[in-house]
Amino acid sequence: MNKQLILICLFILFTSIIVTISGDAVAGDKNPFTPRSYVNRYWDKEIRNGLPKPSFLLSKASPLSTVEAATFAKLAAGNSLSTRLPEFCSAANLLCIPEVAASLEKHDKDANFAVYRDKNFTNYGTSRPGGVDLFKSYSDGENIPVNDFRRYSRNSAGHKDSFTSYATESNVADQSFHTYGTGATGGSGDFKQYTKETNNPTLVFSSYSDNSNGRTQSFSSYTENGNAGDQSFSSYGKNGNGPTEEFTSYGTSTNVVGSSFSNYAETSNAGNDSFTNYGIDMNNPTNNFNNYANEGNGAVQTFSNYREKANVGADTFTSYAKTANAAKVDFNNYGKSFNEGTDTFTSYAKTSTGETKVNFKGYGVKNSFKEYTKDGVSFAKYTNVSSTVEERKNTVSGNLVKKWVEPGKFFREKMLKEGTVMPMPDISDKLPKRSFLPRSILSKLPFSTSKISEMKELFKASDNGSMEKMMRDSLGECERVPSRGETKRCVGSIEDMIDFATSVLGRNVVVRTTQNLNGSKKSVMVGRVSGINGGKITRSVSCHQSLFPSLLYYCHSVPMVRVYQADLLDPKSKDKINQGVAVCHLDTSDWSSTHGAFMSLGSGPGRIEVCHWIFENDMSWTVAD
Repeated sequence: MNKQLILICLFILFTSIIVTISGDAVAGDKNPFTPRSYVNRYWDKEIRNGLPKPSFLLSKASPLSTVEAATFAKLAAGNSLSTRLPEFCSAANLLCIPEVAASLEKHDKDANFAVYRDKNFTNYGTSRPGGVDLFKSYSDGENIPVNDFRRYSRNSAGHKDSFTSYATESNVADQSFHTYGTGATGGSGDFKQYTKETNNPTLVFSSYSDNSNGRTQSFSSYTENGNAGDQSFSSYGKNGNGPTEEFTSYGTSTNVVGSSFSNYAETSNAGNDSFTNYGIDMNNPTNNFNNYANEGNGAVQTFSNYREKANVGADTFTSYAKTANAAKVDFNNYGKSFNEGTDTFTSYAKTSTGETKVNFKGYGVKNSFKEYTKDGVSFAKYTNVSSTVEERKNTVSGNLVKKWVEPGKFFREKMLKEGTVMPMPDISDKLPKRSFLPRSILSKLPFSTSKISEMKELFKASDNGSMEKMMRDSLGECERVPSRGETKRCVGSIEDMIDFATSVLGRNVVVRTTQNLNGSKKSVMVGRVSGINGGKITRSVSCHQSLFPSLLYYCHSVPMVRVYQADLLDPKSKDKINQGVAVCHLDTSDWSSTHGAFMSLGSGPGRIEVCHWIFENDMSWTVAD
């Protein structure tokens, strides 16, 4: 009898396990005890409307196995997760900056590198007598390039070197270039492109041709068309003797970037220097330029354009040709902006001697100019170069708007009408692919800016590197005080996202995203449009990705929105190619007057509604109809 009872119990247990496994198998996970399976059960527990589960969201659950999740949770609880960081990052599908060993190769003969990536060069071409070295592509197109280039052509003599492309079209770059051509005599250097079209770069260029003698060098493009990030250029041509130096473009057309340029041709003797473009067409930059040709002797120096056609931002130019001797210095244009920023120019040719001649041709609007010599200085214009709103509108037509605000990124509600043809922006997700952490691990991590040192230790982040920056920025946004009417929370697990959405909207919820990338960066025709909640003003929770080692979303609910779902058609064939989700913000009164929506659509805060599509991997939660 006991044996029969045992068999019956085993049969019931076995059957229940089979049912559980089959239910979890829908989500592609046959093990009922993994983090993915737990998320499935949590969904069923918290959301009880019987609607299909969103595969696009559940696919982001942690890929850890049951054993891995338990092991790493135990390590996290004991503050020892960093001891197995590479294994943890790989198994949990996280964004971690790899450690790259130094390369001690010296390369004594001429070299022509076509493609080279992810390797720290400790010593390249040091003390080379003559010869030619050419780097064509260094870490181009890499997702997370991590490079530290320590010495290139140091103390060379009569040597020619060329760097064609360094880490262009990269994502989350962490790059350092310590010394390039330091102490070189004669020869020439040409650096064409440094991290062009990179997303969220953290860049340090410490020294370019310092202490060189009779050398000709040019730097063509530094972080052109970059997005966000921070960059610093510490020294260019410092203590040079008879150099010819040209810097053509620094930060052109970048978006929301912080830049620091510390020393350009400082204490140079008989130099011939030109800086053509710094921060041209930038959107909301923070620029800091310290020391241009200070204490130079008999130099001829020209700065052509600084921050021309930039949009808002804050700029500081600390010292230009200070204590120069017998120099000829020109500054053609400073701060002819589209929208007024905050500019401070301190010390222009102050305490210069020996009949130094300086010429300032154009200086922009609402700027502060302090400490300049009155002898030998010529100001052609000190003017409000964009004095009226109408003039600024005329300035920012056509191509400039396209640089800062992609066509179709923002649109009016009336565009959501069947038959409308409109541009679709690039809605693809540019951030690295990552997964959520299970709540059992996430809850044990030091998730706050006050504990950033512990986070840096956990992820082995270098001081002021890209990992520290991404964590500081994301945690800072998470801890920001909500705007008027906003309810917000950062979520690092699917369970946390479910909790936040249901706390705002209740348990009868549905989550949507734009179906695919078809039509992205092209024109689309709007097909059938359906308004969520009958097209009435509704409550919604929008979740947007943040850059963080694990998958992290900034979720918030703002008042006065309407949410739409629209079929998107090919304009020629009229075939359905996508289904887009759009959110229309009806109250924009708290938005900045320089918001990209108003640049693109005109008008200003509180005067129009603004709509946008939900991009890939972002999502919108609403009450189910």
